[in-house]
Amino acid sequence: MDNIRNFSIIAHIDHGKSTLADRIMDVTGAVSQREKKEQMLDQMDIERERGITIKAQTVRLNFKSKNGRDYILNLIDTPGHVDFSYEVSRSLKACEGVLLLVDASQGIEAQTLANMHLATEQKLAVIPVINKIDLPNADPEMVRGQIEDVLCIDSSEAVLTSAKSGKGVVDVLEAVVERIPPPKGDKDAPLKALVLDSWYDTYRGVVVLARIFDGTMTPMMKVLFVGTGAEHQVLQMGVFTPSGREVQSAGPGEVVFFTASIKTIEDTKIGDTVTGKDNPTKEPLPGFKEARPMVFCGLYPIEGDNYDALREALAKLHLNDSSFKYEPETSSALGFGFRCGFLGLLHMEIIQERLEREFNLNLITTSPTVSYRVVMRGGEVRLIDNPNDLPEQYDFVEEPIIRATIITPDEYLGAIYSLIEEKRGVQEKTEYISPTRVMLVAKLPLNEVVLDFFDKLKSATKGYASVDYEEAGYERADLVKLDILVNEEPVDALGFIVHKEKSYVFGRDIVSKMRELIPRQMFDVAIQAAIGSKIIARETVKALRKNVTAKCYGGDITRKRKLLEKQKEGKKRMKQIGRVEIPQTAFLAVLKK
Repeated sequence: MDNIRNFSIIAHIDHGKSTLADRIMDVTGAVSQREKKEQMLDQMDIERERGITIKAQTVRLNFKSKNGRDYILNLIDTPGHVDFSYEVSRSLKACEGVLLLVDASQGIEAQTLANMHLATEQKLAVIPVINKIDLPNADPEMVRGQIEDVLCIDSSEAVLTSAKSGKGVVDVLEAVVERIPPPKGDKDAPLKALVLDSWYDTYRGVVVLARIFDGTMTPMMKVLFVGTGAEHQVLQMGVFTPSGREVQSAGPGEVVFFTASIKTIEDTKIGDTVTGKDNPTKEPLPGFKEARPMVFCGLYPIEGDNYDALREALAKLHLNDSSFKYEPETSSALGFGFRCGFLGLLHMEIIQERLEREFNLNLITTSPTVSYRVVMRGGEVRLIDNPNDLPEQYDFVEEPIIRATIITPDEYLGAIYSLIEEKRGVQEKTEYISPTRVMLVAKLPLNEVVLDFFDKLKSATKGYASVDYEEAGYERADLVKLDILVNEEPVDALGFIVHKEKSYVFGRDIVSKMRELIPRQMFDVAIQAAIGSKIIARETVKALRKNVTAKCYGGDITRKRKLLEKQKEGKKRMKQIGRVEIPQTAFLAVLKK
């Protein structure tokens, strides 16, 4: 065990985590020249295309130090985006130390701070690594100062490296061996392992990734999942090097995957403790804090026959990503589907894309909403995440608030202040972290952030600002439910909860968009935006008209009038029984807005 080191690489987006992991694998000889490719640990196509890490990946490496000893390094490459910080916190549970990467040209960003807090909460050893020192505008000394001032870490021992060229990578590994403590544990105690991840394999069933804290695991051993009470027999065990390699036993400090003919997805829960069935542990490990979804939307299959396929796909994805939640719901406009909860907008986009790619589903996504607290007149509090669940009679509504940390060059401060004001935010503090960079903290309503806050922030700062956010409770707000009526019937898929001040503009935009998209009928179709019984915006799709007077040439005007009146009566009667079918394209276009 003295020769094992478990560590994660954490950093802001694009500071070079996956590239450093690639170079570490080169230095330790984990992959041959033939197998080598960029982003070795990013398994999904979607990760390679977008150049981001979504799932934390583990790899076991062998390293011969300059002190002559051979070490086993268990490296976990983690995501950098704020939506996937749940993956990071899970990975840190399996480690004794972290490499905190900082870009030598950009310095400390918002997610660097957030990840640093996660590591200090777990009391892990932190090794600061200044990456990209080969860039022309790199300034390692400025970054050292920021590490001291903002993160309060001694930067004199920061390792300088360039993950792209491989310069300084061996120094990083030497620092890992010297400064990160070996794992603790008792190999003679009952087995105690923490489930870090799981995924579904068509041939082997559920595959479980676990970090062993005590005891030894061997093939054919009977294990018990403490949380779910499921019992299984381990069939195969292995480690990622980075391709899977079978092992015959594993002890404390090791990260292994195993299969046990687990057919039902419910048997494995991320954060559960695995122990021996015959000699169980007395105290299970503390699991992970449950991830709370912040953004909600409905997912519906475009073809109704795909409902069962969507349900199976969601169950398999949930196994691999326990941070999103789903439950069935129905809509008169869209049919049967699921209400899903996500950690953020990128998380929602990625899940939707994975469902479409990995399971060949065509989906409609309703517009994203957040969870509101409705206080009833008797004092009862209800949590709702679907606008259609808002009761008619209530005392007041509270909306979720986030505290956003924005780090930006100071020349864009004015643009950020006006954006925060536009989004109903309140600025809390501003402080300089270097002569030209400012850290700004503001409180904002989450439902304003969900729509287009990040896009507008990037536009206002030419892409230079970085943002991280955390929950900051609920606050009372003047919110109303906006209904869209087509032919005087509400469309349940187009219900929105909006701030009263913005409801008029929002309603007008939606109805004018709908007018372009709904096909013309034989009668006038009214599209209205309403708050309760009050109509705040209206557009009309004009009727298709047949020229009934074409055959009347010459003669008395009353003949023409009679025909026109007859047509009018017919249209009136048709309107009473006529229904407007809203095409899917209209939903897609409006919900995209």
